[in-house]
Amino acid sequence: MGERGINNHSEMNEFILIGFQVRPELQILLFVIFLLTYSMVLLGNIGMIVLILIASRLNTPMYFFLGNLSFIDLSYSSAVAPKAIANFLSESKTISFAGCVAQLFFFALFIVTEGFLLAAMAYDRFIAICSPLLYSARMSRRLCIQLLVGCYFCGCITSILQVSLTFTMSFCSSHIIDLFYCDVHPLQKISCSNVFINKVISYSLSVIIILPSIIVIMVSYIYILSTILKIHSSEGQMKAFSTCGSHLMVVSLLYGTVSFMYLTPASNPELGKVASLCYTVVTPMLNPLIYSLRNKDVKEALKSMLWGKKGFL
Repeated sequence: MGERGINNHSEMNEFILIGFQVRPELQILLFVIFLLTYSMVLLGNIGMIVLILIASRLNTPMYFFLGNLSFIDLSYSSAVAPKAIANFLSESKTISFAGCVAQLFFFALFIVTEGFLLAAMAYDRFIAICSPLLYSARMSRRLCIQLLVGCYFCGCITSILQVSLTFTMSFCSSHIIDLFYCDVHPLQKISCSNVFINKVISYSLSVIIILPSIIVIMVSYIYILSTILKIHSSEGQMKAFSTCGSHLMVVSLLYGTVSFMYLTPASNPELGKVASLCYTVVTPMLNPLIYSLRNKDVKEALKSMLWGKKGFL
C-alpha cells in the first residue's frame, strides 16, 4: 500500500485549479476584476514602499514596519494573483506540481510573517503612546531589524513545516483543487492518505501562530487604551487614536477574512472562495489606501513627492 501511494504521488505532475465555477462569459468579467485589483495592489504597495524609502519625514520605526507590510502584501498577493488571472483565460487551468509547492510555500511564508509583523507594529504603537519619551531609545534601528528578522524566521519555519506535511501526502484519487490557488485544506481534501495527523498539526500550527500574535496585539491595545483615557484633552485623545486606527483596521481586515474563510462550513465552498479572494488581493489593495488616507505624514510626503515641495528629502 505504501509503495502504491509513493507511485501515485510520483505520477502526479500537475493539478487543476477550478476556481470560481461560473458561466464562461463571467470568466472574462472575473479576469478583468482580478486584473484591475491586482494592478491596484502593485501600484499602491510599490508606491508606498518608494514613498517611505525616499521621504525623510517617514524615516521612523512605524514607517519601517509599514514599508515591510507593503512588501509582504505585495509578495503574498503576487504568489497567487498572476496564476489566477492567467487561469481565467485558460481552458486547462492547470498548475504544475512544482508550481503548486512553490505557491503554497511563498503564500504561507508571507501570510504568517504578516501576522507576526502586525504584532510587532502593535508593540511599536504601545511604546509610542505609553512611553513617548523613551520611544527613540527603545525602538532602535537594531530592535526593529531584529523584530523583522524574527517575523520572517517564524514565517519561514511555519511554511517549511506546512509544505513538508502537505506534499508528503499521496494524491492518487484526484488532482482537482476546488480553489483558485494551492492551499492546505483543498489539498487535504483530494489526498488519498490518512490526513488526520496532518490536520491536527495544521490546526496546532495555526494556534501557535495566531494566539501569540493576538495576545501581543490585545495586550498592547489594552495598555494603549488605558493611557489614552488618561489624556485630559479631547484633541490629545483623538491624535493618539489616529495613530492606532489604521493599524487596527488592517488587523481586523486580515484576521477577519482569514477567520471567515477557515470557519466557513464545508457545505458552502463558494463562500470560502470569496473570503480567500478578500485576503489574497482585496486586503493587500486596501492596506496602502487605509494608511495613506488616514495618515497625515503619508499624505504630506505624497504631496511633496508629487508637487516637488521643499523639505521632502
